[in-house]
Amino acid sequence: MTPPDENVQFPEALAALEKLLDQYPGVIIGGIASSVLGNIRLTADVDAMIFASTENIPAIIQTAAELGITPRIEKAVEFARKNRVLLLRQGDSATNIDISLGLLPFEKEVIARRQKVAVGSITIPLPTPEDLIIMKAVANRPKDMLDIQGILQAHPSLDRKRIEFWLKQFAEALDRPEIWLEVEKILAG
Repeated sequence: MTPPDENVQFPEALAALEKLLDQYPGVIIGGIASSVLGNIRLTADVDAMIFASTENIPAIIQTAAELGITPRIEKAVEFARKNRVLLLRQGDSATNIDISLGLLPFEKEVIARRQKVAVGSITIPLPTPEDLIIMKAVANRPKDMLDIQGILQAHPSLDRKRIEFWLKQFAEALDRPEIWLEVEKILAG
């Protein structure tokens, strides 16, 4: 079911970001993705991820500017090279857009597995529900755990083996066993 346009948060920013993500393949993540794939909730900004080298940052910023998305801080290139995130703003709506620069094999897979979903009159690239759960579990904030529950309710037939595999990998690499243990409890639900 496609939500009506009036229920879409940040339509101008999403429309511009959709065009950017056609040129630099990526996915919408964060609260927008959680709202589409799980339970609708408010969010303060638009989050996305692209798989890109820090060498591509100036070109990404240039392309984004042509679409009305500009840096919201001075020295945006230097900040992005250090932190692997572009802090941008869509001009017409003054919506903040944070674009993470993916680096890990998992992030490359997320983008390769992305799905296009109609949201009002816009079609946006989203991670699969499994991949969004994995990203939310790694972030591991209280709102992420609520988002995971909403995604599970909306998608009861998930690839639980994929979720378990990647969360165990992240839990071990980050020495944070709770990453998997908390989601394991939710999955057992």
